[in-house]
Parts: sequence; C-alpha cells; structure tokens
Amino acid sequence: MVTLEKRGRVYLLTLTGDGEHRLNPALIGDLHSALSQIRAEASATGGVGGAALVIAAEGRFFSNGFDLKWASEKSPDSHRRSRLMTSAFQRTLAALISLPMPTVAAVTGHAAAAGFFLVLAHDYALMRADRGFLYMSEVDRGLPIIDAVMSLARAKMAPRARREALLGGAKLTAAAAAERGIVDGVCGGAAETVAAAVRLGEELAGLTWDGPSYAAARIAVFPEFAKIVELAAEEDPKSKL
Repeated sequence: MVTLEKRGRVYLLTLTGDGEHRLNPALIGDLHSALSQIRAEASATGGVGGAALVIAAEGRFFSNGFDLKWASEKSPDSHRRSRLMTSAFQRTLAALISLPMPTVAAVTGHAAAAGFFLVLAHDYALMRADRGFLYMSEVDRGLPIIDAVMSLARAKMAPRARREALLGGAKLTAAAAAERGIVDGVCGGAAETVAAAVRLGEELAGLTWDGPSYAAARIAVFPEFAKIVELAAEEDPKSKL
C-alpha cells in the first residue's frame, strides 16, 4: 500500500496503486510504520546530517479521505469502527507533526476530507496543476470534523479559505489553493510535482537543521493540536548542558 525509498537525503513515501487511497486502518498503519522507520533512522544519526520527507501518491488521488465503506460494511458497530479509524489517523498525524525533519506533500491528485487534512499536516505542499482539487467534503456529507484536524485548519488556513473550504465545500484547484496560501507551489503534472517536492526536500535537508529542535519548533507552532493529542517534544539532551 505504501513504498519508502531514499533519494539522497530525502525520504520519498508513496501511496501506491491507482485507487483512491482511502484512509482505513490498513493504510493508516502502513503510513505510521513508515514514519516510525524514518524516525528510527533519524534517531540513529542523532538528528544531525540533514533529512527531509516527501509524501506522494500514485494515480488520480492523493487521498480521498476516510474509508467510510470499511467503517460501515458488515458491522453493526460502525461507530466503533469510525472511532478506531479516526484515532489511528490522529496518531499518524501526531507522528508526522513530531517528525524530526521538514516534510513536503506532493499533491499528485485529488485530496478530500481527511486526505486534505493530511496535506495540511505537512510543512510545505506542492500541487499538480493539470488534475486534482482540495475538497473538504464534510459539509456536503453532513459529517463532523474531529477536533485535532480542525485545529490544523485553524492554524494553517486563513479565515477566507476556511470559510470557503469548511463551510462552503469549495473544490479548490491548485491555482486557487496557491492563491489562498494552502499550497506553496504549482507544478505541471504528477511527475513534475514529485520531482519538485524532492528538490525542495533536498534544499531543506541541506540546511542540516538539528532534527529534535526542528520537531520541537513545529510542535510549538501547533499548540492546540499538540494539546489535543497530548504531543510533547522529545527532550533534547543538549538542553541540559
């Protein structure tokens, strides 16, 4: 469901296949395992030397949100399944937010609902111009938004963009998303978007920032999210010197 490779100092995590990359426990678990592997490798270096992460996806979708079919099919307890899915996603976002390196989303296709929030959890986002939109579908489907991801929207989206996306269900193209400051750049197609994201990741890795310090700074940028998920920065041994 995902692959992880290293291009220079950049980790490239790809959601594979031509499907919608619906976020169910299996895919969320794969994402979390990959993030854990990256974190372990970064810890082995002491958080020095520079690294970055790019997340991309194959096919028409970056991610079309939660797997609502999985949550409801053949189960009398769909609420329990939904809670399982959302709590796992929340933990994975926490792992991404606390990762000790810069992160870049290569938005190579549609990103809707939880897929949109996955984009927002990155430090940077580049989006292909020729296909795809960002779409908060919850208002159209009558679904609630969990507090943790709503806190990311409040922190990362301007009031106008929040109103259009969260209250209006706007489907934002790459150009519209860039205009509203949701994505940082627009690229020609999927391959160009991934290539540009890897280049940006290499530039960021080249700054050789201290990993734990970078993670602590990011967590401090999102205090509401950190409080909701009980996320604290790892103690830096150098702080005791």
